[in-house]
Amino acid sequence: MFETSEAGANVNMDQLKRQAAARALEEVRDGMQLGLGTGSTAKHFVELLGERVAAGLKVIGVPTSEATRLDATRCGVPLTTLDEIDHLDITIDGADEIDAELNLIKGGGGALLREKIVAAASDRMIVIADDTKWVPTLGKFPLPIEVIPFGLGATRRAIEKAFAECGVSGQMAVRKAKGGDKDGHVFVTDGGHWIVDAQLGQIGDPARLASALSAIPGVVEHGLFIGLASSAVLAGGEGIRVIERRKPKGD
Repeated sequence: MFETSEAGANVNMDQLKRQAAARALEEVRDGMQLGLGTGSTAKHFVELLGERVAAGLKVIGVPTSEATRLDATRCGVPLTTLDEIDHLDITIDGADEIDAELNLIKGGGGALLREKIVAAASDRMIVIADDTKWVPTLGKFPLPIEVIPFGLGATRRAIEKAFAECGVSGQMAVRKAKGGDKDGHVFVTDGGHWIVDAQLGQIGDPARLASALSAIPGVVEHGLFIGLASSAVLAGGEGIRVIERRKPKGD
C-alpha cells in the first residue's frame, strides 16, 4: 500500500509540474530567444516546447546545463549560446523555494551558476513550480553555494562569518554525487566546481546574505536569486496561480 500511494503522489506532483510548464509556454511567441532552465519542472517545459517546435514554432534556446542541452537536442529545440546572441526574451526555469517577493533558492540540481547567468541576460524570468515551493520565508531548503575546491577550509570559515553577520547559522556539507555515501565522490558542477549545501532553516534577509556571500573570493555563486524572477507560475490542487513581482526587473 505504501508504495502505491507514494507512486500516486509522485504522478500527481509530476502532473502539477507539467501544468505549470504548459502555462508558461503560453508566453512564448514566434521568433523568441529563450533561456531553458534545469531540473524536473524545466524538463517538462523543454519537452512541451519541443512539441510546439515540431508543429512550426520558430524559437532558439540557451540551455543552463549539459542535461538540459541533451534534453533540448532530443526534443528538437534549436540551441545557441550567449556568445552568439546578445540577450534573451524569456528564461523559464524552476525553483526549490519561492517567497512572496519572488526571491528564490535554486541549485538543487547543481546548475545555479549557469542558471543565474542566463536569467540575468533575460528580459524576463518566469519561474514554474508546483505550489509546495511557495514559502513564507526562504531557508528550509538547503542553500547551495558553489565554491572553488582550492582553499575550501578558508572559504567555509568565511561563509560561516557571513552567516553570523547576517543572523543565520546552520550545518554545511559538501554535496556528494548522486548515489554516493559519506565516502563517495564529490558532486562536480558543469563548471568544475563543488557545492556546499547550508541547512539554515530561515533566512530573514536574503538580499543581505546574497551580497555577503558574493563578496567571498572562494564563492563562485550561490543559490539566492534576488530580483531576477519577473513572475511565478504555481500549479496546485486548485489550479494555476500566476504571481507577478511587485517591482519590475531593473527598477
